[in-house]
Amino acid sequence: MDYQSKSPAKFLILSHLIFVCKYRKKLLIPYGNETKGIFEGIAANSDFSFETLEVDQDHIHCLVQSEPRISPLAIVRKLKQESTVQLWKKHEKDLKRYFWKERTFWSDGYFCWTIGNASQETIRHYIESQG
Repeated sequence: MDYQSKSPAKFLILSHLIFVCKYRKKLLIPYGNETKGIFEGIAANSDFSFETLEVDQDHIHCLVQSEPRISPLAIVRKLKQESTVQLWKKHEKDLKRYFWKERTFWSDGYFCWTIGNASQETIRHYIESQG
């Protein structure tokens, strides 16, 4: 992985993010590939990118490369908010069966681990072996 350069900085910021579906519903079985596509579309219009992205039945793993000015929390908020809106627009009838009181998709929390103690290849292999 090459370092990024933006005057006057040179950096490589990689974060392993995990989001879980609300109530651990196994919604990524039917919506996993679509969710990955939505995430990639969001990243294409943002200042971060995915090194790798994989879904399991009820959670998604992301290896995100970002710039120093963007916090992991900002990335998480953007991905969760925009993907929830897009999924609800397309699948409102189906999602109402699971979340009849609120328009939600993701649990409130998230996991973030900046890569430092493990190599990028170790993290990439772990994420790619999910699902």
